[in-house]
Order: sequence, then structure tokens, then C-alpha cells
Amino acid sequence: MTEQDTIKKLRVLLPHWIEHNNSHMAEFRKWEGEAKKESGEEVAQLLDKAIRDMEEAGKSLSEALEKVGGPLEGAGHHHH
Repeated sequence: MTEQDTIKKLRVLLPHWIEHNNSHMAEFRKWEGEAKKESGEEVAQLLDKAIRDMEEAGKSLSEALEKVGGPLEGAGHHHH
């Protein structure tokens, strides 16, 4: 794969990964609340840490997307 092909592919993949990461964070937040009620503070704190770690990952993914030129215009929803 040429460098240009790689960049083009990343411009399609990165937005999907960012969206996927955000979806997981939303689900973790939901379960963090449930854990506080049912499982205690320790589990909730660990889920909160996971959310914060994923927020950092999201920032890195967004920065990578910016470096490759942003989302590819007209790109469909790809998983590969």
C-alpha cells in the first residue's frame, strides 16, 4: 500500500474509530452509574478511569485525523 493509499484509508477509518470510541464511553458512563448503585465505589472508580483513558485515546485519534487531512469527503461507513 502506498503512503497516499494509507492516508486515504486512515481518513476513512479514523472517523469510524472515533465514533466507536465515543459509543463505548457512553455505554461505560451508563454502567458506571449502575455500578455506583449496585457494586460500590471501587468498580465505579475503575470505570471512570477507563472513561478518562478513552477520552485521551479519542483526543489522540482526533489529532491523527487532523494530521492526515480530516475525514475523506463522501466516504461511506467503512469497517475495514
